Amino acid sequence: MPQIPEKIHELTVGQLSARSGAAVSALHFYEAKGLISSRRTGGNQRRFGRDTLRRVAFIRAAQRVGIPLATIRSALAELPEERTPTREDWARLSQAWRSELDERITQLNRLRDHLTDCIGCGCLSLDTCVLSNPDDAFGERRAGSRLMAEGR
Repeated sequence: MPQIPEKIHELTVGQLSARSGAAVSALHFYEAKGLISSRRTGGNQRRFGRDTLRRVAFIRAAQRVGIPLATIRSALAELPEERTPTREDWARLSQAWRSELDERITQLNRLRDHLTDCIGCGCLSLDTCVLSNPDDAFGERRAGSRLMAEGR
């Protein structure tokens, strides 16, 4: 990993990519989505503040646990510009995501448990399969196509 001297306060997109492990295209995408920002030089080249390294690490960590980019953007918007997110920032912001992650874990556990049953029967019945038709509230009364026709 290339070392950047302390006296350099701005990084090129290539340096940011090398240091953060994020592809240049991902950094461009993050910038387009408002997750990170850069300034442009006279030659129209991007320059990122050193604090962007921590922001990219924050984004990638949140993505790894399944947090949507819109939620990450909202979280980063709560932080002052040009300040590196701290451990306390991460703890505060990630606490808000706990219930969402707990719900996903519950859904994945249910999927795993029913997947074993489904492989055993192999039918993938659209009427009764909890994988193809999860939480079917109307299935006990009628089939979905008839229900849609009733709504017209």
